[in-house]
Amino acid sequence: MAGGGKKKRRHLFKRVHDSSFRQESFQDEHFLIGGPGFSRIVFCNDPDCPDAASLGYGGNYIRSTKYTLASFLPKSMFEQFRRVANVYFLICGLLSFTPLSPYSAASTVVPLVVVIGITMGKEIIEDWRRKKQDIEVNNRKVKVHKGDGVFDYTKWRDLKVGAVVKVEKDEFFPADLLLLSSTYDDGICYVETMNLDGETNLKLKQALQVTLNLTEESSFKDFKAIARCEDPNANLYSFIGSLNIGQENYPLTPQQLLLRDSKLRNTEYVYGVVIFTGHDTKVIQNSTAPPSKRSKIERRVDKIVYLLFAGLVLLSVIGSVFFGIWTSYDIEGGAMTRWYLRPDDTTIYYNPKKAGIAAILHFLTALMLYSYFIPISLYVSIEIVKVLQSVFINQDQEMYHEETDQPARARTSNLNEELGQVDTILSDKTGTLTCNSMEFIKCSVAGIAYGRGVTEVERAIARRKDTPLEEEKGGEVEDLTEAKSSVKGYNFIDERITDGNWVNEARPDLIQKFLRLLAICHTAIPEVDEETGRISYEAESPDEAAFVIAARELGFQFFERTQTSISLHELDTLTGKTVERTYKLLNVLEFSSTRKRMSVIVRNDEGKLLLLTKGADSVMFVRLSRDRNEFVEQTKEHVNEYADGGLRTMVLAYRELNDDEYSEFNEAFTAAKNMVTGERDELIEDVEEKIERDLILLGATAVEDKLQTGVPDCIDKLAQAGIKLWVLTGDKMETAINIGFACSLLRQGMKQIIINSEAPEAKAMEKTEDKSATDAAAKASVLHQIAEAKAFLDESSESPEALALIIDGKSLAYALEDDAKNMFLDLAIGCASVICCRSSPKQKALVTRLVKVRTGGTTLAIGDGANDVGMLQEADIGIGISGYEGMQAVMSSDIAVAQFRFLERLLLVHGHWCYRRISSMICYFFYKNLAFGFTLFYFEAYASFSGQAAYNDWYLSLYNVFFTSLPVIALGVFDQDVSAKLCLRFPLLYQEGVQNVLFSWSRILGWAFNGVVAATCVFFFCVRALETQAFRKGGEVVGFQVLGATMYTCVIWVVNCQMALSINYFTYIQHLFIWGGVIFWYIFLLAYGAMDPDVSTTAYMVFVEACAPAVMFWFVTAFVLVSSLLPYFIYSAIQMRFCPMYHQMIQWIRNDGQSDDPEYCKMVRQRSLRPNTVGFSARFRQSMRFEENSEPTLQFERTEE
Repeated sequence: MAGGGKKKRRHLFKRVHDSSFRQESFQDEHFLIGGPGFSRIVFCNDPDCPDAASLGYGGNYIRSTKYTLASFLPKSMFEQFRRVANVYFLICGLLSFTPLSPYSAASTVVPLVVVIGITMGKEIIEDWRRKKQDIEVNNRKVKVHKGDGVFDYTKWRDLKVGAVVKVEKDEFFPADLLLLSSTYDDGICYVETMNLDGETNLKLKQALQVTLNLTEESSFKDFKAIARCEDPNANLYSFIGSLNIGQENYPLTPQQLLLRDSKLRNTEYVYGVVIFTGHDTKVIQNSTAPPSKRSKIERRVDKIVYLLFAGLVLLSVIGSVFFGIWTSYDIEGGAMTRWYLRPDDTTIYYNPKKAGIAAILHFLTALMLYSYFIPISLYVSIEIVKVLQSVFINQDQEMYHEETDQPARARTSNLNEELGQVDTILSDKTGTLTCNSMEFIKCSVAGIAYGRGVTEVERAIARRKDTPLEEEKGGEVEDLTEAKSSVKGYNFIDERITDGNWVNEARPDLIQKFLRLLAICHTAIPEVDEETGRISYEAESPDEAAFVIAARELGFQFFERTQTSISLHELDTLTGKTVERTYKLLNVLEFSSTRKRMSVIVRNDEGKLLLLTKGADSVMFVRLSRDRNEFVEQTKEHVNEYADGGLRTMVLAYRELNDDEYSEFNEAFTAAKNMVTGERDELIEDVEEKIERDLILLGATAVEDKLQTGVPDCIDKLAQAGIKLWVLTGDKMETAINIGFACSLLRQGMKQIIINSEAPEAKAMEKTEDKSATDAAAKASVLHQIAEAKAFLDESSESPEALALIIDGKSLAYALEDDAKNMFLDLAIGCASVICCRSSPKQKALVTRLVKVRTGGTTLAIGDGANDVGMLQEADIGIGISGYEGMQAVMSSDIAVAQFRFLERLLLVHGHWCYRRISSMICYFFYKNLAFGFTLFYFEAYASFSGQAAYNDWYLSLYNVFFTSLPVIALGVFDQDVSAKLCLRFPLLYQEGVQNVLFSWSRILGWAFNGVVAATCVFFFCVRALETQAFRKGGEVVGFQVLGATMYTCVIWVVNCQMALSINYFTYIQHLFIWGGVIFWYIFLLAYGAMDPDVSTTAYMVFVEACAPAVMFWFVTAFVLVSSLLPYFIYSAIQMRFCPMYHQMIQWIRNDGQSDDPEYCKMVRQRSLRPNTVGFSARFRQSMRFEENSEPTLQFERTEE
């Protein structure tokens, strides 16, 4: 259909809502066009004209990679050499080519090249994944006007500002577009903005009247226009501009703007002109560059390396000073003190006449000699361990989602240990906590409750109370499982009113009106599947779709809508047959966050005028007539029960109107809608308020904003672990509050602090045209609300009651400014739950940054859409939900999971294990290197600080590579202090990571001290035991070679046995690495010692001829081993007995506490139960307090009225 002939639909719909077009007049902010910040000029349908080219607007190519081909080498080298250890080893590598080096250059340079090469290779692989995603997006195709009314496909990356594009149904918009026309007569189209704001409901966009005739491809042959608008910015909800066609200017609003990454729905195609491209688009403006993330432990490792380097320099200075002094005394009074060194015939390195220079040169030699204090293999070992840990995360079957065939995926391994230190989780709502679907599950009609479905929250509370649910009593659970509807949006089970049985109920007349209201009072659009004849609905909100579906399933099928009518197939109570009825649609009184209700006025086939209204209970009950409402109390009770179960409730009511009353209303309503002043919306609300009164109650609905499976349990467990949860959503405040109740972040009785921009003084200023004054008033109002809330929080600090903070997007913008953000964060930290509504992607990122920087705790962000990318990148850890809404969040995340509930196992099990393993591994690394390095220092002191190494060059090179490295890697991959089951049973164990008790400075220094003690025992015991011993058959005493081999043997035994004492969970791999390392040392000593003396040097036959035959060698090895490990063993025994750590108490339970000491076991279990303030366990405790009190506590809501 090249010409794009318009497809006429069975339904016509627009907001009457706006029944006729009117030319908008310029007002409000449109006078700013052409000034600073509003200078963009777009030559529509002429992107290649000279004037357009001179503006220099960017192309539509986007890049999300961390590196480019040109920047990879310098940026990646910077990444590597910002690690202080790598800088030090680079300096040592350069010095190793000079005569100052105590060992060969290869032994320093090769390990450094290998370490840096492995890490850079990992960076290449991870960035290539991002590059492939960019290639896929940039190479998507869209139809573009090529001239003369001809459209052809062009790649997204080649789009230019001003080009006219044709986007078809279910396609993403390739750039920010100005809507020109659509397949609908009135220029409307439906847009899904899930990737922008997280909302699943469709948004209505409408073109200007002047461009509605551009409905054919050929109509663009002579089309020319100039658009002037605001410069690129990150605000998703505002747009100011004008369109010049001929001699007329027409104002542009957000209604005409189609944003990149949103999707065209329910519309065959639209035409639009490109306004913003590439990195100028609003969604990209809301994103941030991929950050280079480093864990807190890695940053602390750098500090430890600094300390070790400082200690190394200190030891080098000490050695150089003593060396200089002793060298200056080598020739004293013409006599040679140390004649065997031939100080009268030596080089500058040992010249007594230039002792100062010799000391300086010795300092450089010592810097290289003591390099073994700093473990070069630490970083590469950590990289290997993290990669292997990521493999275990990826292969965990407990985090595999069978329905979508999605396992957990660790997309980067840099942050594994951070998973065990999370203090605050910042979560998106739609698609993250919920399934993006609503289900009609219960209702109350004429004071009678219907529906036997059970919500996730109700199941969680029942498990907590250990009481069976009604559905599980009497063996009915199987029947309900079989009866559960497969219809999306409908999970209603009650045979009393299904299958037409409602006609047999006590009040069938009210049930009929109730169901009819559900089928009529909405703005949904029906679509008929041509193959099956099945009717589906496109609605502006998912709960509205659930109502229409429920009405259809219960016998009132809405099947057609025109501008003036709604048609139903409904059950006739007199004939018992399904009949077709058409209701004349007169007016739609739209829902808004202020009104919290929606109404329609219709005329039925009997000529009666009916006002049908549905809305929140807070606004509906006060509008009921005092007469003819005999079941108000029963309905209120049911509504409260539904709310306790986490359901979203809506109250339904109606009344008949007389002709005079309606005529008066319609005249006032039409006049108000045609107003063009700033008071228009307020006047409309006043007219609506007058008609929506004296209503007759029909009942209430309860829909479940369907949570993902296991969300309440997961949140409860995370709360018990001491992790705080913030919800940042683009949804309306009412929706966010409802889901807060559903997942138990909020509960009945929790005091709510609501900060919003609806304060009266701010609303009064909105009527003026002074934008700066309006902003100032709004900001002052928000600051006043925050200050009042903070004062209230301080007053309530000693109260056990939890507080919840709820803030809308406009208020959040002011709260995040420099002069307010600290007070806002203090308020938020003091609240048990925080919900930020109508948050833009940039605001999500700013809130995340504020929490991360100000609190200093580890932040984790989790989301599923492109609107969450900035938040994921800003947080210490970004978790992407690999769901149904694209892969933008996953591609920008550090770890991807399929469901929110997997966060429980990811953090409490893998996070705890990874944190413990990495912490223990690093502590042990420094221990073994200090134990080895201090023997070098002691020997050099013993040898007059001459720069002589205690060991053979190959001993030095292989210490960290073969003899001691593999056991450390095995510790970092396999060790478990407690099992996964116990990690989940005792969630407070997670606080060991949050409080960093396993990698605190005291623990690090304790391991360092243990290393010094071990080195001291090894050196002095070996020297004292061997210096007078005859080791060879000829009676020769111990030489330098034998002493070095013996000390090295002792070091290998001590550090490997220390590893064996530190491990909690042995596997055959750990046994192989630990004892294999010791055995490999002896094999190496035999093989290396058998080589030619020019190769083996000081190791030639030392083991076969000297060490092995000597009983003293074996005795010294055993004695040194026991004496070196004894201090650690004594300390561990005392610490375990008198002040055990939390994981040690759980180990006690696992091993023998359950049978030997039940009271102790009980105490540990009690310590694991944190008195959390959110989650279903907190809701259960609160409900129990309500039952104990004679008068229930009223919910407190603090807000500016």
